[in-house]
Amino acid sequence: MTDPRNDDAPAARVGLQLGALLGPFGGGIVAAVLPEIGTSFDVSAQAAASSLTVYLLPFAALMLVSGTLGQRWGPARTIRLAYVAYAVVTLVAAVAPWFWLFQFGRGLMGCANAFTTPLLMARLAAMTPPDRLGKALGVFGAMQAVGQTSAPLVGGLAAAASWRWAFVGIALVGAVLAAWPLPADDEDDRAATTRLRDPWRAAVLLPGLAALTAWGCLAGLSFLVAFRLQDAFGFGAGMRGLLLTGFGVAGFLGARFAGAAADRFGGRLTALGGLLAGAALVVVIGATGLAPVAVAAWAAAGVCSQLVLVAVNTTVLSGDGPGRSGAISVVQAMRFLGMAAAPAVFTAPYHADALLGFALPAAVLLATVPLAATLTRART
Repeated sequence: MTDPRNDDAPAARVGLQLGALLGPFGGGIVAAVLPEIGTSFDVSAQAAASSLTVYLLPFAALMLVSGTLGQRWGPARTIRLAYVAYAVVTLVAAVAPWFWLFQFGRGLMGCANAFTTPLLMARLAAMTPPDRLGKALGVFGAMQAVGQTSAPLVGGLAAAASWRWAFVGIALVGAVLAAWPLPADDEDDRAATTRLRDPWRAAVLLPGLAALTAWGCLAGLSFLVAFRLQDAFGFGAGMRGLLLTGFGVAGFLGARFAGAAADRFGGRLTALGGLLAGAALVVVIGATGLAPVAVAAWAAAGVCSQLVLVAVNTTVLSGDGPGRSGAISVVQAMRFLGMAAAPAVFTAPYHADALLGFALPAAVLLATVPLAATLTRART
């Protein structure tokens, strides 16, 4: 059997990294075109905005089991079928004449994405030497940041003709990825264990909780930062959208640094730095009266989020326990559930007092510091 860490398959490695783009890109593509979607289907702005939630909730919920199921079925086969499904249901959303059918397509896009992200990460870890795992996952995180950051821009540009063309483009990308070479399934890895309960252990759930709080209290605050940019500095929608991309751009630029830090210093110190610095930056955003300081702090928070997430992912994917795909799948589900919960948790405190709205997530980040002790260096 071919060693899955053999670097003679660069195309497969590139395919795994490129796959990181698709989910965040498809999820965020509607952000800039919600008014156009509402007009097309004659629905309210609030109803159009629900297309974000309709994608995210099944995506996060299915990831609680998708990694384990994909390992059972064969990772390469599962990823390829998920890409095909993603392309098909994206076309359904693109041509849908009714809003309910568009929402149905969006929900199925989230379901299909749940069977790509964790399995891509697990296969990438399987073909990467342990002492380089942090860097590889840093690149993966950078590609996710590119997808998340570029989606509103591409969607906005496509809307000049029709928002539907953006979905057609996503479907074509899914079809290309479905045909892209992938590392062959490792039968030994499939046979190791495929029980759904295997990932539900402390060695997975504690790092997953760190991912939940870090993503919810950093990336999940984009809505709160938008409120702050409007209320404190009077920025309009276009400028707010542009400034919010600083988080993703900085995350992209800092992802390789985060990976190198995890390889050199281990997950514990890497996550500790991200949590402490992230907490300080969140407070700065809520306290400063200077717009450039708030914008710079938000961008720097993007690097902090990568420090924590790469540390968590490296720890989980280099662990000794069974079910690597299932373990990283549960962690990613917790990560996005944290992001989904942030608006419900932090909106009311912000409207009561702006500084309180940002001090509360900062306090949660500080309370997460003890969880950094559960993170380790990748095994060599």
